Amino acid sequence: MEKLIKQIRECKVCEPHLPLGANPIISASRKSKIAIIGQAPGIIVHDTKKPWNDRSGKQLRDWLGVSEDEFYSTDNFALVPMGFCYPGKGKGGDLPPRKECAPLWHDKVFDAMDLRLILLIGIYSQKYYLGKEMKNNLTQTVKHYKEYLPNYFTTPHPSPRNLMWQRRNPWFMEDNVPHLQKLVRSIID
Repeated sequence: MEKLIKQIRECKVCEPHLPLGANPIISASRKSKIAIIGQAPGIIVHDTKKPWNDRSGKQLRDWLGVSEDEFYSTDNFALVPMGFCYPGKGKGGDLPPRKECAPLWHDKVFDAMDLRLILLIGIYSQKYYLGKEMKNNLTQTVKHYKEYLPNYFTTPHPSPRNLMWQRRNPWFMEDNVPHLQKLVRSIID
């Protein structure tokens, strides 16, 4: 696994398409119990080389009900984005993750672990992993998260940009988040 992580961190496949160059971000070990599949690193994560090291990461840790130490323990969590490098800025935020990364690396990473749960954060990971099993939109896919258990748990992206979504969908914090926290505790404790 260490050799694989080193290969990923040295990957340059997308470099010509990346405004700040290749800087693959991943955190995982053979012992990881839960994989968190997000979109792609933002600019803060690109600069610090620490996954989820921003406001989205704080919100995610709150949803999971874990401390920063628990979150960054690779015995607990594998932090594996759909695109490993910062994709650049678009009109409404960061660009979508590069499409080369997941097919190139995900199977190799996940085959090296005995995962108990995969958290699919946002539309990109949900489309990739659920395919036709996904509902009409992200809201419905997240609302019906129980249909994807025990393998997957679906959430929106914890970005501050999604605060309006959370206000319009209070059931997420009332129903989904407590279930997620209980599930995470049952796995990592």
